[in-house]
Amino acid sequence: MIGDRENQRVILYEYPFNERIRTYLRLQDLFDRLAVLHARSDAIDHHFALMTLFEVVEVVTRPELKADVLKDLERQKQLYASYRGNPAISEQALDQLIERLDQHFGQLNALPGRFGQELTENEFISAIRSRAMIPGGTCGFDLPAYHAWKHLSGEQRRADLSRWMASFVPLAQAITLLLKMLRESGTTQKVMAVQGHLQQNLPQSRNFQLLRLRLDAGLSVTPEISCNRLLVAIRLMQQTEDGKSHPIEQDVSLEMTLCA
Repeated sequence: MIGDRENQRVILYEYPFNERIRTYLRLQDLFDRLAVLHARSDAIDHHFALMTLFEVVEVVTRPELKADVLKDLERQKQLYASYRGNPAISEQALDQLIERLDQHFGQLNALPGRFGQELTENEFISAIRSRAMIPGGTCGFDLPAYHAWKHLSGEQRRADLSRWMASFVPLAQAITLLLKMLRESGTTQKVMAVQGHLQQNLPQSRNFQLLRLRLDAGLSVTPEISCNRLLVAIRLMQQTEDGKSHPIEQDVSLEMTLCA
């Protein structure tokens, strides 16, 4: 993910502390990719939009996902409701946020069955999905109906994709809001990776869920990150032309944000 600063190009890395946030990040990445591909008109873009949709279906089969998202929405609602009466907080902004949380909770809770159930029961989609696992398996001689679909107009294909994506919209919106709130909860600090390595103890009183790390893209280094509730460890690596990675030995300044 590329940072949005104007004066310095940075790369933003995010690392989850638990499986729940890992799933949220994966889904947000897939939903973002799907939105870009869906907006285009070429058949090849809509092919990869479908492949991305199949990835979404694989991720959302996690049985506790819906319950996790609903619990997080309710937890955030209770947290922000406790801020009522605080003179430092706008009551209007607070009401709007709580209303959004309520709306997402209601839309998600009203969804029947499993995520993606409509797609798994669609014969046309199921045929494409089963062949997509085979290299070159979606060729016209294997899937003539899909070959014909790709020759529809961009508007027709986009309408079909919109219909197939519709059941995931409440989930995508809820996860986007939850991750936005989580990211905004953190405080950024400048830290130094001495000889390319950083190790920092974490306070036991905080339950961190997400690490955000910003690196100057001009350094041409990538981080190897490991986290648990007690410790963050970062090792900066550099890749050679033959594809091998090795740790660097110079000091590097980083910006790190811990979100709880």
